[in-house]
Amino acid sequence: MKLTFLGTGTSTGVPSIGCECETCTSDDPRDKRLRVSVLIEHDGQTILVDTSTDFRQQALRHGLKRVDAVLITHCHADHVFGLDDIRPLNFRHGALSLYANEPAWHDLRRIFKYIFEPAHFGGGLPQIVAHTVVSGAPFCLSKDLQITPLEVIHGRLPVAAYRFNDFAYATDLSEIPAATMGGLRGLDVLVLDCLRVRPHPTHLALERALEYIAELKPRRTYLTHLAHDFMHARDSALLPDGVEFAYDGLIVRDEG
Repeated sequence: MKLTFLGTGTSTGVPSIGCECETCTSDDPRDKRLRVSVLIEHDGQTILVDTSTDFRQQALRHGLKRVDAVLITHCHADHVFGLDDIRPLNFRHGALSLYANEPAWHDLRRIFKYIFEPAHFGGGLPQIVAHTVVSGAPFCLSKDLQITPLEVIHGRLPVAAYRFNDFAYATDLSEIPAATMGGLRGLDVLVLDCLRVRPHPTHLALERALEYIAELKPRRTYLTHLAHDFMHARDSALLPDGVEFAYDGLIVRDEG
């Protein structure tokens, strides 16, 4: 399995507009963070997690030619506002399967009403095939790729984390419910939300993220959804062995 980080930044991206802090003015490419999204490639399937605000830029940067399915974690702007940019993929390959939980579908149908209730002709619309995911109910996109949605909590919003065999992606969360913890054990790779050092009401901060990692014991962990509070080179010293800051363009492969 191959995981590519398309974006690792918080909702404003890094650098943040108008900011002159050490991270935002850094010339280290690892401190340049588009909005969060990952690409999973395994068993002939290519799966995109979230159509971030920066999806077009990410797709061009990585030479993306095809996507077999799109998984949505939740319906906040930085995670879904690139949905319209799947159209070139539709032109070449037809409708895309899109998976989301019920709360996300409620908001997707409201925000993108023009897709689901088209009222005009011309211009082109994204073409999707809708699938509703349920926490703890796995589905397969191929015989060797099982995907399990797992509910995490982002403030008060239920968000879909996803487990792909022995990889898991859990962004935008402040709590992992007890019922979900079991689904995140035995991992080779965990990608986990970690906004900043200081506590935040709707995201994991560093101390709490490390507590979850210590309990779950994945072989490797990559922290994502990073704000400009973190500077890659400076703050990597804060992390224990087996835990790293993700960065845009990072590729992680299954070592099994």
